Amino acid sequence: MKRKSLSVTKKNLNFYLTKLKDPQVQKLYNQFSNNLKSLDISNKKIMVGVSGGADSLSVLFFSQCYSLKHKAKLHPVIIDHKLRKESTIEAKNLKHKLKKNFNINCKILSKKFTKVDKNIQSYARDLRYDLFYKECKQRKIDCILLGHHKDDLIENFFIRFLRGSGLKGLVSFDKNVSNYNGLKIIRPFLSTSKKDLAIINNKTFGFSVDDPTNYNDKFLRSRIRKLINNLNKEGLKFNKFYLTLENLSKSNQVIEFFVEKNVSENSKYFEKEKKTILNQSFFKNPEEIILRSFTRVIHNISKKKNYPRGKKVIGILDSLRFSNKNVKLTLSGCIIEKISNSVIIYQENR
Repeated sequence: MKRKSLSVTKKNLNFYLTKLKDPQVQKLYNQFSNNLKSLDISNKKIMVGVSGGADSLSVLFFSQCYSLKHKAKLHPVIIDHKLRKESTIEAKNLKHKLKKNFNINCKILSKKFTKVDKNIQSYARDLRYDLFYKECKQRKIDCILLGHHKDDLIENFFIRFLRGSGLKGLVSFDKNVSNYNGLKIIRPFLSTSKKDLAIINNKTFGFSVDDPTNYNDKFLRSRIRKLINNLNKEGLKFNKFYLTLENLSKSNQVIEFFVEKNVSENSKYFEKEKKTILNQSFFKNPEEIILRSFTRVIHNISKKKNYPRGKKVIGILDSLRFSNKNVKLTLSGCIIEKISNSVIIYQENR
């Protein structure tokens, strides 16, 4: 290694080690480090999604500390959605600042501009995960770290609540590690508040970038955020709210246990024919168990990114259970046939 490179590396290491001497920073880093050590990151490659917010920059700071201490290869990426005129300039400015001030090389991921008239935030979320997935696959990385935090859990709860989601939807954001087409999505700070991450960011990188869409009432999440702030002023105790979410999550885990049991014991997948057969006992369970089990089987067969909508699944289940005749239906790219006391599911175009 050249003398200049060694000097930069030493300076870089000293910056992070100095920041870690702060007790508050050290405490959260220990939590972050222990979370990563418990995961199987075999090739020691870590991707980090960097938006410029205090939360994602905190994840980036701790990821850089971790990579220096454990000789892991860090791959920070910035998503340019190209949904606003300013987004490309903002992404380039963030990349430049991190390189110039902290010697962190970020890659900007984007695709050609697509006009989106509705569900803009949903489109942006899907685009982010698709870009993350493609980049990870290309670089042979099996995990990405994101900066979601405790406050996001509450926002997600209210959004799902307003949409009439069931228990699974209300707590769908409660896992520190989830799966996206085989890619591990790691959220190390779901038990940490946005306020605490902002404090950490001020003590480390010392800057953040505000996304103007966070204050745009055109988007449901922005309106929900304002509602939560108003409820906070009215005396809503969020620590108790977090406990409620934890209890709901535990209830959801119990249901998932029996869903797994039902699928395992009462369905059989045939690899050669690419089909699944459900026996009669599959449908002799509580309603929620049947609904989730059936949805999971359909999703596994269809190989589609999104799960089928609950309303459509309920309609199919009613047709299967209340018809005395053989039935042939379609859902989410699958053929569903009821023959005697069994149900056969296979891809529509196999």
